[in-house]
Amino acid sequence: MDLARTADPLAARISDVLTDFANWLDGYGEKSWDFQSFFAGPVGGRAKALYYRHKLMGTAAVAPMIFCEAFLPAARRLFHHPMRFPIADAHYAMGFAFLYQATGDFSQLEKAIHFLTELKNSRCREFKEYCWGYPFDWVWHGGTTKGQTPLITTTPYVYEAFLQVTELLQLEHRGQRTEGGGQSIEDGADLLDEYKQIVESIARHAANDIKDFRTSKNASSCSYTPFSEGGVINAAAYRAFLLTSASQIFNEEEYWLTAERNLNFVLDNQNPDGSWFYAVDGVRDFVDHYHTCFVMKALAKIHTLTGYPACLEALSKGVKYYLENLFDEDGLPKPFSKAPRLTVYKRELYDCAECINLCLLLRERFPQLKPTLEKVVAHILNVWVKRDGSFRSRKLHLGWDNVPMHRWGQAQMFRSLAFYFREARADDGQRRTDDGAGEIEYGEPTAKRSKPTLGVWAD
Repeated sequence: MDLARTADPLAARISDVLTDFANWLDGYGEKSWDFQSFFAGPVGGRAKALYYRHKLMGTAAVAPMIFCEAFLPAARRLFHHPMRFPIADAHYAMGFAFLYQATGDFSQLEKAIHFLTELKNSRCREFKEYCWGYPFDWVWHGGTTKGQTPLITTTPYVYEAFLQVTELLQLEHRGQRTEGGGQSIEDGADLLDEYKQIVESIARHAANDIKDFRTSKNASSCSYTPFSEGGVINAAAYRAFLLTSASQIFNEEEYWLTAERNLNFVLDNQNPDGSWFYAVDGVRDFVDHYHTCFVMKALAKIHTLTGYPACLEALSKGVKYYLENLFDEDGLPKPFSKAPRLTVYKRELYDCAECINLCLLLRERFPQLKPTLEKVVAHILNVWVKRDGSFRSRKLHLGWDNVPMHRWGQAQMFRSLAFYFREARADDGQRRTDDGAGEIEYGEPTAKRSKPTLGVWAD
C-alpha cells in the first residue's frame, strides 16, 4: 500500500505509518491476544469471579495475573489464545474505507469489504437480527456475560462500518466514484442490497432486543445486553446515536423517539463539573478517558445529525472537563480522573486513539481541541510506533506492554489515523467532498432542527 502525499506534515508521516501498519497486519494476522486474555480462560475467569464474590480471597487469586499484566505482559499467551474481535474488524473496515475515500485506491475498499465479510461470519447467531458481542465469557461484578451475547457497546461500531461502506458502494452504483476510480466490485449491486439489509437488521436489533428502563418522564436508560439492567452511560449514548442515524435512514420516527429518551438519560446524568460517571448504580462511579470519549463522540454525532441544542451545551461542559482533568502534566491522555482502583499502567493506546477521534469530530466546534489533536498525534508517531509497523499497547510504570491487541488499541488507532489522513486530504482539496457518507462525515450540523430529517438514504 502506497498512500498519496498531502501538504499536512503530520498527515505525510501518517501516510507512512499506515502503510507500514497495513503490511504488519497482513503478516501478523487478524487474531490477537487481548487485555482481557488473563481472565478470558477458565483459570483467570474463575479467579476474577472469586474476586467479585470475596474480595480478600479473590485478590490473592488474581494477584498472579495482575503481576503479569504489570511486569510480564507477554504472559497473556499462558492464559488464553488469540481471537478475532468483531469490534476490531469494524474499526479496520472503517479505517480502510477512510483510506479509499482519501486516495481512491480501490484495494482499500476491497480490504474494507473483507472485514465486513468476517463480521457477517462472527455475528451472534442465536439472534434473528444482526448483532455482535465478545468471543469470550466476560466476567464482571454483575456475573458472567457469555460469549456471543450482543453488546450495545460493540454493535454500533459494526453498524457504522456497514453504513460507511454501503454508502461508498452506493456511489459506485451511481457512477460517482472517488478519484482514481474505474474499477468495480464484483456483484457490487447484490452486495449493496445485502449491506442495506444488514444495516436495517442492526437497527431493529438495537430498537427491539435492547431494553429500556424508564428513569424520568422524558428519559430512559438501556440495557448493555438483551438480558442485563440499565444504568451504563455510554451504553445509552451508543444506542441513542445508532437509532438517531437509523431514524433518518429508514424513515422510522419510533427510532428517534427511543433515541431521544436514551439521549436525555445521558444529558440528565452529566455531573455539574461536566463529567459522566461510568454508570449511575452508585458502584461504578469512576471517570475515565475512553468512556468519556465514547459519550462525547455519540453526542457529537447526534448533534451533527439533528442540531439538538442540548447536545452542544453538554459537549461544551464536557470538553472543558475533559481538557482540565483527563490529561497529565505533559498534556497527554491519562486513564482516569477518578480511578476506581490501582492501575498497572501509566498511559494506554486506546485512550490516545479515542482522543484523536474525539478531537477530529469536535475540532471545528471547539477549536481549543486542535492543539491537543496535534500533540497526541505527534506523540503517537514519535513514541508508539514499533519497528514492525504495529503500535505499543500500554506505557507501564516500568517499561512497555508491546503485545499487539487488535481490540485494545491497534484497530482503533489505525482507524483514527486513517480518519485524520482522510480529513487532511479533504483540507488539501484532494478528495471529493460530496462522498455521500453522510452518516460518517461528521462536521458541523447542516441544519438546526429538533428532530432528524428522515429518509436521507434514498435511492
